[in-house]
Amino acid sequence: MQEKIHNFATESFIHQHALFMEQDTNALRTLMIARMRMGVIAAIVGIMATACKSLDNTPTVSPTDDSSQFVTLTDAVPDAILEIRYFSTYNFVGERIDGYLEPTALLTRRAADSLRAVSDDVKAMGYRLKIYDAYRPQKAVDHFVRWASNLDDKRMKPYFYPDLDKSVLFKQDYIAEKSGHTRGSTVDLTLFDMNTEKELDMGGTFDWFGPESHPDFCGNPQTGQHHESPSPAGRSITAMQFKNRMILRAAMMRHGFKPISSEWWHFTLRDEPFPNTYFTFPVKQLKK
Repeated sequence: MQEKIHNFATESFIHQHALFMEQDTNALRTLMIARMRMGVIAAIVGIMATACKSLDNTPTVSPTDDSSQFVTLTDAVPDAILEIRYFSTYNFVGERIDGYLEPTALLTRRAADSLRAVSDDVKAMGYRLKIYDAYRPQKAVDHFVRWASNLDDKRMKPYFYPDLDKSVLFKQDYIAEKSGHTRGSTVDLTLFDMNTEKELDMGGTFDWFGPESHPDFCGNPQTGQHHESPSPAGRSITAMQFKNRMILRAAMMRHGFKPISSEWWHFTLRDEPFPNTYFTFPVKQLKK
């Protein structure tokens, strides 16, 4: 009898142990399946992330290197004539300026649209706009600063600053570490007379360092009246030359540009879109 009881207990234990083993095996199998599913999901997520990353391979662009709001000036103003002095050696430095990769001109879209209105205006008067400079990268301004710091380099002095000692260029603000041109809405220009097929006589060259370049030299820009008032070097401009400067000035101001007090050729859009941003991308033809 005791042997039967012992055998029954043993069989019962073995049966329960088998049940436990079966439950543990099922649990382990469930756990393994769950882990496998999680691994598959993780792999799929990783593949999707990699695919998305490969699709979005656009490099990060610094705000100052973003030319997306700029246009090639002649695309917006097809009647303009270009003479990009800083791409050539005929400028006050005497060599091509850093950052000018092509002989073209760039402006913000807003400034270019306003300049188109100026162009249409003066074209009806028998003139065209002739552009010397527009957007100027910071690299170019840095080049000017290095040149001005080298007092021994005076190769272009007879042509652009014969009356000045090079040491005063910083002090008298002819050269500065920042330029409005670098913000993209400033342009240096003159008028081209379609009848004579020459530049309109302004009585002085672009980038001349001296009082002769001031808009109020020998005249009052507010009234348009000319007067004889020679510079310290004894130079002056005629009534016709002063009038020509005022034609350009009036046309630019009618269409939203503002002049400065030191250069008759320099104008900045009053409502410039980037008043505090100094851009760094080079001057070259932009992709449409």
